[in-house]
Amino acid sequence: MRATRAIYQWLDRRLRLKPVEEMLLNEPIPGGASWVYVFGSATLFLFCLQLLTGMFLAVYYAPTPDHAYDSIQFIMSSVAFGAFVRGLHHWGASAMVLAIGLHMLQVYLYGAYKPPREAMWMVGVALFILTLGFAFSGYLLPWDQKAYWATQVGINMVGTIPWIGGDLARIIRGGETLGALTLTRFFALHVLFLPLTTLGLIALHLFILRRIGPAGSFEEKRAAGLSVPKERRHRTASEPFYPRQVFMDAVVMGGVFLIVAVLAAFLPFPLADKADPSDTSFKPIPEWYFLFYYQGLKYVRGPFEPLATWILPAVFYAVLMFLPFIDRSPARHPARRPKAILIGAAFLLGVFGLMAISLQEIYSIPTTDPSVVRGRELYSKLQCNGCHRIHGSGGAVGPDLSYVGKVRDRDWLVRHFDDPSAVVPGSIMPRLAVSPAERDDLTNYMLSLN
Repeated sequence: MRATRAIYQWLDRRLRLKPVEEMLLNEPIPGGASWVYVFGSATLFLFCLQLLTGMFLAVYYAPTPDHAYDSIQFIMSSVAFGAFVRGLHHWGASAMVLAIGLHMLQVYLYGAYKPPREAMWMVGVALFILTLGFAFSGYLLPWDQKAYWATQVGINMVGTIPWIGGDLARIIRGGETLGALTLTRFFALHVLFLPLTTLGLIALHLFILRRIGPAGSFEEKRAAGLSVPKERRHRTASEPFYPRQVFMDAVVMGGVFLIVAVLAAFLPFPLADKADPSDTSFKPIPEWYFLFYYQGLKYVRGPFEPLATWILPAVFYAVLMFLPFIDRSPARHPARRPKAILIGAAFLLGVFGLMAISLQEIYSIPTTDPSVVRGRELYSKLQCNGCHRIHGSGGAVGPDLSYVGKVRDRDWLVRHFDDPSAVVPGSIMPRLAVSPAERDDLTNYMLSLN
């Protein structure tokens, strides 16, 4: 302890750390520390976690269509703790969206966007939009079916913007089709442009916070320290950020990391099949934080489609950005802002309602037959792709099996597996040394390719 204090004093004499300490730790919180104020620090912690895990993943990631998918598989199967780090990055992204959403909800509920904190709110909205940008740009990087087609849908929605939509879509794709240049641009956006912009806005957000101070409680008496005993009034009215709020923030950060780590360890995020641009039947399902929007798009068709693809989102973000100038009432207490609270509650009800409907529809879709899954795994284990091609992946020695289920029936496939040369004279395919159950699984997989 003495050594630490001596080192601090030595550094303080040379770097003048006292003003920095005063700025970072002694900022007074009107009304005192509270567990309600932890979401901003949790968001910042998760952003740092994303930066750290993203840097480790970037060491092994190859941003090309030929190697992106394989590099992710290599990370998960061959790199020490690779699957765990990727799990931290995946679940950390979801946690960050949730944390920044809760932070904005707390600020909205407490009316902390009102003067003199308009600029801080606007920077916060920009950070929220960048967080969603991280989620969208990172989605394509694994280059699997889910990533490819979800990104295709997102770019197509940009294309519905009148006059400039087509040009914007071409700029995002890097051409007329989604390919190598698209992946390179999304990778650069995800690891360079967005992080640097986010770091700058975080610094601005914290600068504004330190210049004008936190809003504190919406209860005027509590913020002034009048709702507590007289002997505690002065301390509660001007309680500094350290130590109680620092302790609360640290506890929440530790809890968040523990949850994310447990999810990363026990719920790994699997890859879908490698991206196949010819498989237009694939129906991508977005991450949970885009589900309400995904569901809403289903109810708007034809000439009204732009209403859902860009008009309503643009109006929403514009209202969110300029909310401090729209809500001109000086009151901060929720009871004195019934319209704002009702509008916020209605919005949340709509979001969670659409999300619930989407989840119900997703889980009502029949899952893949377990026998088909086992057959696909057996196909890979037997290295059948060395001779046969499925949707562009595999060798070309034997017939293409992309749609074999359309042209062959179960009886033909079973006889062919038992004795290939008897069914197809001159066939060089050997008999399969598999059990009857394994043969049935492989047959079911072949029949699913239709």
